[in-house]
Amino acid sequence: MDILEIKDKQRLSREDAAKLLHQIADSLARHNALQFSQDGKSVQVRVADQVELEVELEVESDETSLEIELKW
Repeated sequence: MDILEIKDKQRLSREDAAKLLHQIADSLARHNALQFSQDGKSVQVRVADQVELEVELEVESDETSLEIELKW
């Protein structure tokens, strides 16, 4: 059972997507935590010192996707 689940899907320019990824990376590097907000609620999640990183690239004839997943 999930205690909390936040999902967000948005269409961004490549540059704005890169900015968001930089913000996430900076938060991990500096604060060992991530902050998320949705519907007026905010939660900060501490990230363990060791994480499992999974990167998946799918190239199809009409679409390409890159998934980055962190687990701890």
